[in-house]
Amino acid sequence: MTYNAPPPPPGYGYQQQQTSNGMAVAALVCGIVGILIANIILGPLAIIFGGIALSRANKGAPRKTMAIWGLALGILDVALFVILIIAYSGNGFYFHTN
Repeated sequence: MTYNAPPPPPGYGYQQQQTSNGMAVAALVCGIVGILIANIILGPLAIIFGGIALSRANKGAPRKTMAIWGLALGILDVALFVILIIAYSGNGFYFHTN
């Protein structure tokens, strides 16, 4: 004789499937805002969050494209910071000869 038992409650005996990738959203937001302000802070954060999100996306989480864009914008933020530092420095791209 078999009895029909109710299914176990969620989280009991198995893990739930991850339905979102919040790190991808965070990477994209940090990358976009980093272009405008605080690029030396938000650029590396976008790179870190984008790398984590891309790793999760490769394991099945959604928003892989968003993770890639966040990572790319983070790299752009850091490059923009370096360019601005060189442009505002006293020497710039040219050399003074006396």
